[in-house]
Amino acid sequence: MLRVISALVKIGLASLVTGAVLSALNLSAAELLLEIGLTPERVFAALQDGAAWAIPNIVLGSLVIVPIWFVTYLLRPPRN
Repeated sequence: MLRVISALVKIGLASLVTGAVLSALNLSAAELLLEIGLTPERVFAALQDGAAWAIPNIVLGSLVIVPIWFVTYLLRPPRN
């Protein structure tokens, strides 16, 4: 778990430094998105569409996976 937290902190710091540099160069996220042919609205809509697809599938999958995991956890031999 420590590795995951460490990686998230490193990604956050790298993003902060990169954002500060781009801001110092007078570049914005909207300008960069326009350069690649996107608008902030289209990105937001794509994120919403992705969440609308992913959340029901995650819930459906967890209805199968969580009980299997729980039974496996209960049947596991005790640790020292």
